[in-house]
Amino acid sequence: MNNHSIEESQKLSAQLIPDAELKPSDADAVFALPPFMEKIAGYEKAMGKPFASIADDVRSPFILRRIRQLVNIALLNPMWREKLGTDKTPETWEDWQDLPLCDKETATALFTGERPGMVVPLSAGGFEIVASGGTSTGKPSETVYSLRELADTYRLAGDFIGRHMLAPYLASPVKWLATTLADYQMWSSGTMVGGVLQHVPGVNYIGAGPISEAVYAQMMSYEGDKTIMGITQCIEKLPCMAGGLTEEARKSLKVAMYGSGVLTEKQRIELAAVYPNVTVLSYFAATQAEAIGLQIDGESPWLVPVPGLHLVEIVGEDGHWVKEGETGELVVTRLHATEAPVLRYKVGDRMTRRAGLDTDGLKTMRFEFAGRSGEVLQIRDTQYPVKTVFESVCREFTQAGLPDPSKESYHYQFRNDRRNGKLTLLIEVGNPFDIYARAAFLVPYGGLPALFMRALASSLSIFNQLEADLAYLMKTGYCFDLRFVGKDSPELFRTEVGKTPLLKDEL
Repeated sequence: MNNHSIEESQKLSAQLIPDAELKPSDADAVFALPPFMEKIAGYEKAMGKPFASIADDVRSPFILRRIRQLVNIALLNPMWREKLGTDKTPETWEDWQDLPLCDKETATALFTGERPGMVVPLSAGGFEIVASGGTSTGKPSETVYSLRELADTYRLAGDFIGRHMLAPYLASPVKWLATTLADYQMWSSGTMVGGVLQHVPGVNYIGAGPISEAVYAQMMSYEGDKTIMGITQCIEKLPCMAGGLTEEARKSLKVAMYGSGVLTEKQRIELAAVYPNVTVLSYFAATQAEAIGLQIDGESPWLVPVPGLHLVEIVGEDGHWVKEGETGELVVTRLHATEAPVLRYKVGDRMTRRAGLDTDGLKTMRFEFAGRSGEVLQIRDTQYPVKTVFESVCREFTQAGLPDPSKESYHYQFRNDRRNGKLTLLIEVGNPFDIYARAAFLVPYGGLPALFMRALASSLSIFNQLEADLAYLMKTGYCFDLRFVGKDSPELFRTEVGKTPLLKDEL
């Protein structure tokens, strides 16, 4: 069959996941279920195509049947029945969207301590416990993974990265893929991301961890094209690590993959100046899922999920899917989670849904990172998304004839002292004194704080409401300050794992 219909997919899905498996009777029956990876392999064989190249609407009945199976498994647990508020399995995607979301607090209650949300008990063995870093909320939580299912996801995601993410950039006979991530107090990104990267076909894997310049130079001296994966702070420091590298070694870095945060335009320019052949790509992950969205085109920030790995949803306040071009909450359900399902987990990030990708080799949805859900400034009774405010600040700067902070800064951070009513924007740049000198001549009366206030007001305003919004800000009693600081300034708050949050609330 070359052109497969939705009806054919429905029949095949029922054959691959028969009724006896669709609704297992107890935990023992769940533990005995075949892995979902086997079902994907059977689906591909019957369709005569790789899973990722089958149209989304044709794959949909197969994914829905798997989702129904996961719901039936969760319903074996009384806490999940209470959480879902039903004992019925969703028959359609509309039914599925009516189910409640699972937030971090709920997941913590289900899978921390006595772990009452488990279906297959821990006594069965073969599980891995992973804690989140708690970077945004300061509240780490634990997640339970089945080791056998993790192994399947590593192979699936690794193969996808090799085919669709790295193949266009790595051309040498010998190829290298290294990660600087390391495990830290149960924050197991080194293990989990490393598990995926070790299964990228055709590359030699290096679990480097934190590295010195000498070790980096040794690694970069290996013959062949190279990819390095790390958190944003690691990737932005690669230019500083290049002191002992030959020109050939610098040219051998073909891909830099960052796994959290956002690389600024300034950081990208500095990377390209030192590593002329590098392409920067995003590897978006979270504690509940190891490879949620991957950037496969260096010219576009849009991310794609790995077909068959997770069900990725972008939802509005009602929990239903947003339309293309709209922004909502990122919700993830791990499809390979038979033994410890987590349904409709709200990751804590906002995404904008984009038009789907439809090529011969890859058909999948696309979305774009829009910021952390918690990155919202609360000023009295009004909320301001920090990314929107910073974009407004950049517009005000360029209109005043000043350098665009988005192209000059290494980091920026809002410090919101809500108790004392003071909001400060710190912008980390190479030479703050130069910008201050230019601002003294170009910024109107009131200086940078007044410019900041105007940007804050205009971030939510249409033009004819701007003066009213400025007046509202003045009535809040807040003080506003905008300051430039030097690179690696101690004034910027950084977490224990080296991340620089865009917002630091000081309550």
